[in-house]
Amino acid sequence: MIRINVASVWVDDQAKALDFYTGKLGFVKKTDVPAGEARWLTVVSPAAPDGVELLLEPDGHPASKQLKEALMADGIPFTQFAVDDVYAEHERLTALGVVFTQAPTDFGPVVTAVLDDTCGNLIQLATMK
Repeated sequence: MIRINVASVWVDDQAKALDFYTGKLGFVKKTDVPAGEARWLTVVSPAAPDGVELLLEPDGHPASKQLKEALMADGIPFTQFAVDDVYAEHERLTALGVVFTQAPTDFGPVVTAVLDDTCGNLIQLATMK
């Protein structure tokens, strides 16, 4: 059976991304090994340490930078993370200085909020009702 084991988010600075994704969002570092001029650097949810890994992938390819810039300009999140309570997570992250481009918004079956990950991406948080 095919399953997802790694998903990527392109970042402009791996060290800054690791600090944000662990220090603010609460992920934990899973893998950190040299990979040429960069690192194979992944984080996981502490609730699922053997679950899907998020690769903090350098955005060195010109196409990745163009896509990130276009998504940011249009206010489109690069990816989405599930949370138990968007309102509580918004409050917690705002207190830590995280900038949101969309406050929690109720769309009927889902509540979402969108944050800036400081590494060139908008990330959507979602709670299904």
